[in-house]
Amino acid sequence: MVVASAEIHRWTREEYERMAAKGFFPPDARVELIEGIVYDTTPQSSFHSTSVYMLHERLRAVFTEGVIVRNQSPLVLGEDSEPEPDLAVVPGSAEDYLFAHPTTAVLVVEVADSSLLRDRRLKIPLYARAGVPEAWLLNLKRTVLEAYRDPAEGVYRSRTVLRPGESVSPLARPDVSLAVGDFFPWERSARKP
Repeated sequence: MVVASAEIHRWTREEYERMAAKGFFPPDARVELIEGIVYDTTPQSSFHSTSVYMLHERLRAVFTEGVIVRNQSPLVLGEDSEPEPDLAVVPGSAEDYLFAHPTTAVLVVEVADSSLLRDRRLKIPLYARAGVPEAWLLNLKRTVLEAYRDPAEGVYRSRTVLRPGESVSPLARPDVSLAVGDFFPWERSARKP
């Protein structure tokens, strides 16, 4: 039996952006470049999109000066990676990114249900390798927030799992305490009288 070997072409960010500009991807395609590979992103469930919206509003209320909260927008992390985290708190103002995407963030958030394994195995390590000081994985399947911190040598050295009833303070805003239960739409609905 003969087994053919196949080479994988790893795309650069420049090639990826050129393909997108030339219409290589359908207009409604949701894709992102991670370490040279173009991945289709999974469709969003209503829980996912509502959780992203609620967390976006919560973070916008907390991060009011010197940074902006971007929603599902590109983040340039090297020559071969341009992920689109669900949320990214980046330095500066919106006008700073008229001609180029941000290249760093103080906090990134991935909201995960069907994308849980890919977010945990590919995207969280990518953020660590890029030196993002803090990444949150809002795990909708288990109703927990996984907070990753202290990147060194390409990995986060700290992982804390927080549940509804607990709180979290972003590293960039240690003076603020956020209720984890507020990040989950069904938790908020269950508490209403």
